[in-house]
Amino acid sequence: MTPATGTTRPPAPTATTAESASTTRPSSLPSLTGLRWVAALLVFGLHVHNFGYFGDTGGRIVAWGFGAGANGVSFFFVLSGFVLMWSARPRDRAMAFWRRRVARVYPVHLVTAAIALLMGFTLSRQMRPTLNSALANLLLTHSWWRPWWQTLDPVSWSLACEAFFYAVFPLLALGLRRLGARGATVVAGLSVLAVAALAWSDAHHWLSQPVYSFPAARLPEFVLGAAVARVVSLGRWRGPGMEASLALTIIGYFLVPQVTPGYSATTCTIVGFALLIPAAAVADLRGLPSLWRHRRLVRLGELSFAFYMIHLLVLRAGINLLGKSPHFGVAAGLTATAVAFTVALGLAWLLYEGVECPARELLLRRRSGKPRPPVTERDRGVVRG
Repeated sequence: MTPATGTTRPPAPTATTAESASTTRPSSLPSLTGLRWVAALLVFGLHVHNFGYFGDTGGRIVAWGFGAGANGVSFFFVLSGFVLMWSARPRDRAMAFWRRRVARVYPVHLVTAAIALLMGFTLSRQMRPTLNSALANLLLTHSWWRPWWQTLDPVSWSLACEAFFYAVFPLLALGLRRLGARGATVVAGLSVLAVAALAWSDAHHWLSQPVYSFPAARLPEFVLGAAVARVVSLGRWRGPGMEASLALTIIGYFLVPQVTPGYSATTCTIVGFALLIPAAAVADLRGLPSLWRHRRLVRLGELSFAFYMIHLLVLRAGINLLGKSPHFGVAAGLTATAVAFTVALGLAWLLYEGVECPARELLLRRRSGKPRPPVTERDRGVVRG
C-alpha cells in the first residue's frame, strides 16, 4: 500500500516475469538482418583493396573507406551472440541447438570448401591444401592452429570461431538466464575489458601467436553480444539510440588505422557494435524508424552469409584473368569490382536458394517423417547468428 493514495502498487518486474514475457517477444528483428549486409559489404571492400584492384588515387580512397573492413567480422561475432541469446528457446536442449546450427552453416561451408578445393587443383595461382589441413577445415577446427587458418575458403576461419561459440553457448545461455540486468551488464563490461586486454597483449607480442583468428580469443565478442541481448530481453536496455550508436561506430571504424594492425583494431569498434546492435533491435521492437529495415536491405542481409562465403573465392579466381594486384585506374577498377560483386552476389543467391534453405529444411526434418510446422521467420534466419 502507498501511504499517499492507499492504493496497491503493482509488483516490480523481476527477471522471472521478464523471462516468461520474453517467450512471446517477436523473433523478427529485420534491422539486424539489414546490418548484416553492411558488415558483409565492408569485408568485400577490404578484400577488393587487398587484391589491388585500384591504384594511385583510387587505391587510397578504397583504403580509406574499406581498410578497416575486417572489423565487419567482429560485428558478426557480436551479432551472433546477440541473436542466439535473443532467439534461444526456453528449455532448449543442447543437442537440438547444435543440430540447428549445423543445419544453418554447414551446407554452405561444405559447398564453398568443395569449390575452393576444385579451384586449387584446376586453376593456377591457387593454394592447394594438405590432407590434414583440409580435414581440419571440414571439421571447423583449422583456426586453432595458425598455419591452417586460411585453408580452402579463407573466410571460413570465422566459422571455426563460430563453431566454438556454438559449443559453449548452451552453458553461456544457462548462466546468463540466472542473471538480472545488472549482472548481464557486468558480464558485458568484463567482455569489453577482455577484448582490450587481449588487444594489448597481442600488440605487445605477449602471446605465442597472433590471436586475430584464434577462436578462444574471439569469444569475448560473442559473450558481449549475448549479454546485451539479455539486458534487452529483460526490458532494461538504456543505451543510446541508433543515431548516436551509429556515430560512435563510424568514429571507431575510422580510428582503426591509428592502432596496431590485427586484433587490436577490434577495440576501436567493439563499444559501438555493442550499442548499435541493441539499439537497432529496440527500434524494431518499438516500431521506430530504421534505415536498416528496408525491404531490399533485409533481402540482401538474408544473402549475406552465402555472399560472405563465396566472394573471396570469386576474387581469387579473378587473379587468373586480371593478374595479381593489377592496380587499375578508377574506371577499370570500378568495372572489375562491379563484375566481381555481381558474380559473387549471383552465386550467393544460388547458394541461398539452392543450398542453404533446402539443406536446412532437410536437416531439420523430423525423424518421424512427419511434415514440419510452417517455417517461422526465426527458422528462416531473419534473426540469425
